[in-house]
Amino acid sequence: MPDPAPEISEVTKGDPLQRMRAYRLACELVSESWRDAELLSHHRSTEKVSGQLYAAVGSIAANLGEGYAHSSGKDRARIFEYALGSTRESIAWFRSAEPVLGADVVAKRVEKLDEIRRLLLAIIPRERGRLIRPSKR
Repeated sequence: MPDPAPEISEVTKGDPLQRMRAYRLACELVSESWRDAELLSHHRSTEKVSGQLYAAVGSIAANLGEGYAHSSGKDRARIFEYALGSTRESIAWFRSAEPVLGADVVAKRVEKLDEIRRLLLAIIPRERGRLIRPSKR
């Protein structure tokens, strides 16, 4: 049975950043990926993947937190782009870890990362003051 989501303190609940779904998902992934990284570190072939994966996942939440603190839309967009890059990197690391973590675990992690990616692809242009529209081909 998976561990429940980490408890959020009353102080943290009052933080406006907690209203950002991408940030909440990233924080959940940090907790989940700790266990994944531990498992990966015990296999010789994935020992180095362990640290890379955990760093990439942690970078998503860290960049979202930092970006949220910036008042300029362009600054926010730039830092949220870093979070998007870390999201894509995390997907690659999870996929490379599938032989150890298993397809079900990787699918669950990638599903959350895909949601974060989609959210960021909507947030970033909005922060810049423009919308992304599909081409009319």
